[in-house]
Amino acid sequence: MKFNSPMIVVTDMERSLAFYKQVLGLDVILDFGANKTLTGGLALQTIESYQGFIGTSDISFGGNCFELYFEEDDFDTFADTLGKCGIEYVHPIKEHSWGQRVVRFYDPDRHIIEVGENMGAVCRRFLGSGMTVEQVAERMDVPIDYVVSNIKLDK
Repeated sequence: MKFNSPMIVVTDMERSLAFYKQVLGLDVILDFGANKTLTGGLALQTIESYQGFIGTSDISFGGNCFELYFEEDDFDTFADTLGKCGIEYVHPIKEHSWGQRVVRFYDPDRHIIEVGENMGAVCRRFLGSGMTVEQVAERMDVPIDYVVSNIKLDK
């Protein structure tokens, strides 16, 4: 068994495609009509077809119990762009205790999208502020090897 991809149900495929393209830069890589797979592996399914699959019209949106998580290397630029997209925020940008900045917002069907600063970028930001690798590890509450591996992965 292997996990293949997340699939979310959408009420308006064209509106959702426009949102994921404009806000997250995703493109359609497979088009099966009522199901479209986007770059990164996210699949969108029309509500009508999904109702047929599960045999009920009882589908709810906006439960705040699930999110799609993305990471961004250039978080500041993304945050500036996001502010111009007219999205509905779950919360504004915040910094978690380990130093990663994140923002959560809703897609057109109220699925939560989280975009977090890439962890390598967090390490670089702290190192750029004058912290040592050891201090970054302590600040992020991670092993030193984690910081070192993230720096190496970024190069």
